[in-house]
Amino acid sequence: MPLQRNQMMTSKTTIKALAPGSVIGILGGGQLGRMLALSAAELGFVCHIYAPAGDNPAFDVAARHTAAAYEDNQALAQFAKDVDVVTFEFENIPDSCLEFLKQTLPVRPGVPVLSTTQDRIDEKQLAQSLGIKVPPFAAVSTLDDLRKAVAEIGCPAVLKTRRFGYDGKGQTVIKSDSDLAQSFEEIGGQSAILEAFVAFEMEVSVIAARDLSGNLATYDIPENRHENHILRTSHVPANISDKTRQQASIIAEKLATAMDYVGVFAVEMFVVGQGADEYLMMNEIAPRVHNSGHWTSDACHVSQFEQHIRAITGLPLAEPVRHSDAIMYNLLGSEALDITDLARQQDMCIHLYGKQTARDGRKMGHATQLSSIKAG
Repeated sequence: MPLQRNQMMTSKTTIKALAPGSVIGILGGGQLGRMLALSAAELGFVCHIYAPAGDNPAFDVAARHTAAAYEDNQALAQFAKDVDVVTFEFENIPDSCLEFLKQTLPVRPGVPVLSTTQDRIDEKQLAQSLGIKVPPFAAVSTLDDLRKAVAEIGCPAVLKTRRFGYDGKGQTVIKSDSDLAQSFEEIGGQSAILEAFVAFEMEVSVIAARDLSGNLATYDIPENRHENHILRTSHVPANISDKTRQQASIIAEKLATAMDYVGVFAVEMFVVGQGADEYLMMNEIAPRVHNSGHWTSDACHVSQFEQHIRAITGLPLAEPVRHSDAIMYNLLGSEALDITDLARQQDMCIHLYGKQTARDGRKMGHATQLSSIKAG
């Protein structure tokens, strides 16, 4: 079977890696923290998960955990004494939490990364400064701002909160007949961004890793299909040109270098145009391992989760070789309560997250269907 090789930059810089047995602190107790902890254990590391009390499936697979608020400095201080490096599994963490922790130990990726990617305006402005195409956008703080932005950008457009939105939460579509006051109320009257609606061919993402020496490794590009704003499937490889694949890697490199990023991250993008006119437009940056990279656990020699652990502990990045084509299916809500039929399929790899409650639309697990790499 042929092997699919991806971009891997190398450096002569030598970094002293954390020794096996070192403790990795992970902020966040969800499925991403769970899968990071599993990968860390395979490399001989111990994980300590820190998250507020609740449904924290990462607690079940980690050696240690702390259930406390991100604003609890006393609990954070005890946590910091027990770990050698800190990372996070999702971006909706208060800046103050990382600022407190970075006083005594390394936080990877760093606090500026979190601050930039938490704010959709800052994120778009960073991309623009690097020459990366983004949809036309405008900052919105008041209803009057919204009226002016709609007049400038036109309809349809998407109104999103500047901070703390995911899976379609905190956003609404603005149409020509929309009641702007009602739309602003729907997002809670929060500071927001209005983005022009993009007529795209498909949505894709690039999953990349950057280590402490500045080396970058990128995975193959998946095509991502959504339902009700939630990722439903990722198809690898995406049906895009080699030029567009190269452009995706360049975008990842520019962003990672500008942010001095350490770890795995994802850049969600729109493919616009066809043929010779095909190009990428950035949608959002996710400063963490990402749902659209889950297929790497089964279709690659190194998963995005292991790659992240390698990066933050100072180990060399592995070359992200893909040995199979793949389709990753998110298992939502009750779909994960009975996996018997899935388990009968010999080409299907199943991952359940151990969450206690199966709500409609909640990501309860995923399954990756593998097939041989197609010739050409």
